[in-house]
Formats: sequence, structure tokens, C-alpha cells
Amino acid sequence: MHSVVSPHSRTAEIAKIIQTERDVALVRQHVKEVVEGAAFRGSQRSGQFLTYVVEQAIAGHLDALKERVIGMELFGRSPSYDTGEDAIVRVTASEVRRRLLQHYGQHGTASEVRIGLPSGSYFPEITREPQRKRDLDEETGVRRSSTCGSDASVGTDSTPNLTVTAHADSGQKSASGASRRIPWVAVGIVLSAINIAFLIASAGTFWGGHSPGKAVETVSVFPWSAFFNSQNLTHLVLSDPTIVTIQEFTGQQISTSDYANHNYIPEPNTLSAETSRLSHIILRGDNPAEVDTPIALSIARIAQASSRKIIVHGARAIQLADLKNDDNFIFLGSPRSNPWSALFSDQLDFKFVFDKRSNQEIIQNVRPRRNELQSYVPTALGWATGQSFAIVALVQNPDQNGHVLLVAGANAEGTEAAGRIVTDERRLPATLQQCGIPPTAPLQKFELLLRLNTMAGSPSNFEVVACHLLPPGTSNH
Repeated sequence: MHSVVSPHSRTAEIAKIIQTERDVALVRQHVKEVVEGAAFRGSQRSGQFLTYVVEQAIAGHLDALKERVIGMELFGRSPSYDTGEDAIVRVTASEVRRRLLQHYGQHGTASEVRIGLPSGSYFPEITREPQRKRDLDEETGVRRSSTCGSDASVGTDSTPNLTVTAHADSGQKSASGASRRIPWVAVGIVLSAINIAFLIASAGTFWGGHSPGKAVETVSVFPWSAFFNSQNLTHLVLSDPTIVTIQEFTGQQISTSDYANHNYIPEPNTLSAETSRLSHIILRGDNPAEVDTPIALSIARIAQASSRKIIVHGARAIQLADLKNDDNFIFLGSPRSNPWSALFSDQLDFKFVFDKRSNQEIIQNVRPRRNELQSYVPTALGWATGQSFAIVALVQNPDQNGHVLLVAGANAEGTEAAGRIVTDERRLPATLQQCGIPPTAPLQKFELLLRLNTMAGSPSNFEVVACHLLPPGTSNH
């Protein structure tokens, strides 16, 4: 699992990788190959950005990897420029992340060096896989895919192969086969048409198919048993962090109706010409949040136990009509990052609300019980140390027979924590039992409220502070 670490920790990691002049030269040569490759072709600014952040990281210049400093040194902005109005650094960083995904999707493990730019940070992640290990993998039968639709398989492993099916409004593509280890470097299953490449590249596979003659097992852990022991398909809808960026940049809130109608800037006439131009540049990106990747991979492994298929969607690739059936749906992210999840808020006691005073999402408890608060307000804002909140909720798809699972945090760290507990096949049943839902009980709709501590962009620990059992039906109000 890819986890977020502090810049100081990453400096130490880079120091271990780059110990000699030859190591430095190897990294620089790789950067040169990347920026001269097809993925970065036509974007000199993206190439300059990547080169700049890698050079500063190699030199250990942490202070140079801040938004204002990058804006001044790389883009010639004045020391007093307004980073809120001028988003050139954030926009370029997002573009670099997209182009890196395209590059590694095309070239796979051609180089032992790999560079990433974690979301929310300008400090690059530099990893290195020795040639000897890569040769050993090839000798033992590991074949990592490097082009769209190619296979990544383990020739001697009798474990059922996994594949992923990802849908967009323009069609679908699939990639099949993978090792149980599913290493991070098994990249390259790039579905650029739907722009959720990094999730599929990271996970490698998402389909539970079983070997001929092998009995199909059932999932015994609730609520996954409700999803993967049924005959209905299960859809995983990823979040859309680009929409969060747009809302922060424009100061406008996007409703589910606006989102469904692709009206991503509800009041364009209120924006300046430059803000409008940059907003449309930002909207070109359509990748899910980094925290979605490990959650989705964990869900896929649970599905594998019943040889069931997960259909993966980017939030922006689905329409309201896609939800009007009896299939099951899993939504990652709060209404601010995945507006579709707001369709089910009427069934919840713990509702996400955007608080303009603190400029963040908070959770309101519309039916507080004894010792519960009416509002749960995070104290940690973006890469900060503090407290935040998240929910896990099993509800009904209104007017349909399918189940809906909401996995959402007031920030990315919250969603990560919610994803961890809901895919923990030991902790989850014990938690639900404490809520009054024994493993053998009939289907029960519920909500869990999580409180977590965050540090350097990652949940350090979390606990369930409230559990509400919801009545059957489509709404509890």
C-alpha cells in the first residue's frame, strides 16, 4: 500500500537511494528520459517542473518545494503573489502527475528508477528497483503489463487470476491476470480514455474469476456478504479530487444536480477571465484520489473470495441513469469529492455539510443520541496534525433493490481510515457486533462514525465513536 510520508522522511529515503555520483547521474538520466518521452511532449512547463522538484529533492532543499517558492523560482512570480488567485503551481503539479502516469503506463519497468509526485505535496517520491530483482522476477514468471489491455500474470501460481473492468460513458476496457502480490511496480494497464489509469495500474487487477473445477467460495463478512454473495453486479465509484480543487479555486459549491449535468462551474460569470481560464485547465484532469487505490484493491481481494466482478467507474464518467437499477454500488469520498454520494444523505443520521466559516466539510448529527455531539468538526486541514472524522454507511439505493456502501471522510485521511476499517475482515465484524449486528443477523442498514488523528497526511489511529442502526426502506426521515 502506498502511504503518505513527510518530506523529511522522504529526504531520508532518497538519501538511501542516492549515495554516490553514479546514483545521482542515474536519477538525472531517468528524469531526462521521462521529460523527453511522449507523455511530456508538448508541455515544456511540465518537464521543467519535474526536473526542478527532483533536483531540489536530491539537494535536500525542502524549503524550495513549497508552492510560493516554486511559483517565484520556476514561474517568475513576485514574492507577494496571491497563491489563492494564481494556481499555476497546483495546476502544473496536477498535469505532471497525469503525465507521469501516462509515461509509466507506456514504459512499465523499463528503468529501475521510478518517480512519483504524491497528491498534496510537491516533494517527489523516488524509488529504485535493482536490475537484479527485476531479472529475478522475469525468471520466476512475473510478467508486468506495459500497454493497455496487456496481461500481467504469474505462470506458476495456481491462484485464480484477477482482472478489472472499468466503465466510462464511452465504453469499457479490461485488463486481466495478476500475481497475488500485485506489486506497485505492476503498472501500465492504462485506460487513458477514462482517466482512472493510476488506480488500475496500481492495483493491477480487479476481477475475481475462478479456475475451472474450483468451487466458488462465499464471503462471510457482513456487509460484503450482501454485495458479493448476491447475483447483482457491484460497481465501485471513485472520487473526483479535481472537483474539490475547482470548488476551492472558484469558491463555488457544486451540487449533485450540477455535477450530473456537467455544470462544474455553476456561476462562470462571477469569475475573472484568468480564474475562468485556469478553472478550465484544472478540469482537464480526471483522476481519483490516491487514497482510493488501496481501498479499491482491498475490496477487490474480498470480491475474489466469491469470484465476483467489480466494475470500476470514475465519478465523472457515470450518469444518474446508471444508478437506476438493482445493482450494488460503493462510493468512495464525501459529497464534496464525490457528489453522487449526496443522493443518499436523506437516509443518514451523520450528514456531511460544508462549513463556510472553517472552509471545510463537517459532519452534522441530525439525530444525536446520548453522549453524542450535534456537530463533528475536524481540526486537521490538509497535511496537518489534528483530528478528523469519517463515516461508513450501508443504505438502500432509493426505489431500487440494490445496496449502497458509503466510505467517506471529511478529508482524504478520513476516507483512508474508513476504507481501512471497512476492509478489515477481523475488525469490522467485531465492530458491528458491538453495534448490535451479529455476523449471522439478517441484513441491517447501519452507520459508523469514526474519529481519527492525522499526522503528515496520514491517519495515525482511529476509533468508532458512534454507531446507528438504520430502519429498513429508503429513508429514515
